[in-house]
Amino acid sequence: MPDRTILVTALHGAGWHPAAWRADPAVARDTTRLAHWRRVVVEQDRAGIDAVTLEDAFTAGPLDADGDLDTRTVVGRLDALLVASAVAPATRSVGLVPTVSVTHTEPFHVATGLQTLDHVSAGRAGWRIQVSPTTREAALFGRRSGDDPATLAAEAREVAEVVSRLWDSWDDDAIIRDVATGRFIDRDRIHDARFVGEHVSVHGASIVPRSPQGRPPVFALAHDDDAARLAVDTADVVLVTPGASGPSGPSGAVRGVGAVDGAGAVGAVDGAGAVGGVGLEARGALARVRHAEQAAGSATVRPVLADLAVLLGSSVAEAEDELAALDAASGSPYSGASDAAVLATTATGLVDRIADLRAIGYAGVRLRPLRTPADSTTVARQLVPALVTAGLRADPPSRPTVDLRTRLGIAPAVSRYAVPTQGVSP
Repeated sequence: MPDRTILVTALHGAGWHPAAWRADPAVARDTTRLAHWRRVVVEQDRAGIDAVTLEDAFTAGPLDADGDLDTRTVVGRLDALLVASAVAPATRSVGLVPTVSVTHTEPFHVATGLQTLDHVSAGRAGWRIQVSPTTREAALFGRRSGDDPATLAAEAREVAEVVSRLWDSWDDDAIIRDVATGRFIDRDRIHDARFVGEHVSVHGASIVPRSPQGRPPVFALAHDDDAARLAVDTADVVLVTPGASGPSGPSGAVRGVGAVDGAGAVGAVDGAGAVGGVGLEARGALARVRHAEQAAGSATVRPVLADLAVLLGSSVAEAEDELAALDAASGSPYSGASDAAVLATTATGLVDRIADLRAIGYAGVRLRPLRTPADSTTVARQLVPALVTAGLRADPPSRPTVDLRTRLGIAPAVSRYAVPTQGVSP
């Protein structure tokens, strides 16, 4: 486990609460403007946040219980991977982790797009792997109807494998730029990423040279045992939702890497007490991942982050009142729709919760601001300094700029095609 608390902010539209835009209607227009996302991400970068995840889906917004667009919230969004690539030059150290689906997207495009982001950001790219299980998303492509959960999970495993092979297909020193001989690449250092599976296949190498991290870290959301097994098979960082009562969708395996799109995820949660005192839910969610690692024979202990949906105020009473106002505007409590614990609290109260999670073995948290930029700004300006004061984080200016794998405490990626030096195994 890293020696300091990992802090990730999950950015999603006007905020994770479906009525977030009502607090500031101008934000509803800003969510489709690149300048808005640049401002939001740059603020997280300057505060020393380790990474931001950017939510995405093929639908224009969250779906309601009938599978139609939920018109209570903001509809329309920018592509997460393109947003990450566009804001990367304006940032210095924050990791950029877009959500990219594996269900209807060609693995080659997933691999090269994320490699490009890793180059543009100088080694700060990540990938939140996601499946797209709904018939509405499938209808946008017309190639197949919605698949069963087992098929989606099997396909996700294959796509993750293909993407990893493509990332490894160029050696670090494949580009030689020998002007005298006219040789700019060494063909012997570019490898065939051949893979033939039940769902996907690939032949040849990536068209993008090996990126700074080699393999950007993969994040996966795990709600239950099936999802945890899938996360262990595909990811470097596992996200869990302590306090969630369990998925009510078609399968935890699908929900584990699927879209958690605002109010689109379902599962009763006791918002205030879900994680309080780091109870059995928090311990069980962590133990589930460790058991999956052991069952898979994995020697790697992955960082596990607790997902928490947060609304931060100057006092608990103020935060609770503001959450109640949002719930009234949307017509139902968000705690009944969120798959993660919903916390209306202060920055100081959240520090205590994070400290409790760290004490039982969590590497850190991924915070879902219920309002963006209101709560994301509070995270940057108030929570981070409070964590530093509590000894859970280092002061941002004192930390060197490193790639995202290093920042998360993940070992460097060694290519599967690397030739080991004598007496040393890769």
